[in-house]
Amino acid sequence: MAGDQSFDVVSDFDEQELRNALDQVRREAGTRFDFKGVTVDLTQAKDELILITNDEHRANAIKDLIESKAIRRGLSLKIFDWGKVEEAGGNKVRQRIGLRRGLSEDVAKRMTRLIREEFPKVKSQIQGDAVRVSGKSRDDLQRVIARLRELDEPVPLQFENYR
Repeated sequence: MAGDQSFDVVSDFDEQELRNALDQVRREAGTRFDFKGVTVDLTQAKDELILITNDEHRANAIKDLIESKAIRRGLSLKIFDWGKVEEAGGNKVRQRIGLRRGLSEDVAKRMTRLIREEFPKVKSQIQGDAVRVSGKSRDDLQRVIARLRELDEPVPLQFENYR
C-alpha cells in the first residue's frame, strides 16, 4: 500500500470564529434600538448555545443576527441545531441551540456505502467521527470529493489530510 493516496472526511467548525461571531451578536444587541432595555443572554457551552431573552420575537431577531454573523465569519449554518423556544420563568424565553460536530454514524455509513457503490477502486473506512478514503489514483479521490460535495448532508463536510 505504499502508493496509496488518502484523505479524511470530517465535520467540524472553528470555535474561535464562532466565539467571535457571538461576541459581535452581543455587541450589536447591546447597541440596537429595538433591543433597548431587553435582556439578551447568550452563553456558549461545549456543544450548545443557550439564548435567554424577553420574547419569541426577540429570539428570532437574535437567530437572524447569529446566522448573519456566522456567515460573515465563514461558518456553515449547518452547525446550528435550532431548538424550540420555551418559557424560562420571569417573563423570559429560552432557546437551546445545539452545535453539530463530527459525522454521525448513519451519515458516515451512508457515505461509505455511496463510495463503495460508485467508486469500486476506492476504499473507505469509518474512523471515529471521520471517514478515511484511500485509493491508488488522485483522480479517483478528486471525483469522490466532488461527489461528496454534491450530497445534501445535515452537517458541513471538510476534506483534510489529503496526501
